Amino acid sequence: MTPLLGAIAVVIRGADVLLVQRGKAPDRGLWGYPGGGVEWGETVAEAAVRELAEETGVKATPGPLIGHSDVIRYEGDLVTHHYFLAATLCTYVSGDPRAADDAADARWVPHEVVLQGKLPMSADVDRVLKLALAAS
Repeated sequence: MTPLLGAIAVVIRGADVLLVQRGKAPDRGLWGYPGGGVEWGETVAEAAVRELAEETGVKATPGPLIGHSDVIRYEGDLVTHHYFLAATLCTYVSGDPRAADDAADARWVPHEVVLQGKLPMSADVDRVLKLALAAS
């Protein structure tokens, strides 16, 4: 098996960032960025904005790649999930977040809530937000 390539959309609007609560494993119930698998022939940026629209209904334009994260989950010594996630900074265009596709919830979250770890979050959400804020 090989790791799966995923794209995440980091959308900042004022003092908020758009997050989704995962509805499926891995990370069910945890908050993170909208995103998902990159399809054959699709760029990471294209995947980020497509997944953003599918999961939240929010439209954005893709900007630069700002970072990445390896997500590896284990059951004992067995690897159950392995994703390489590429983070794209996106510019908000329109739409109010609503949970769809595999998201259980979607909302604008204040930067401070993320940076202070006040939500149960997937790995690296705060680190990626710091990268996004530095790049914007």
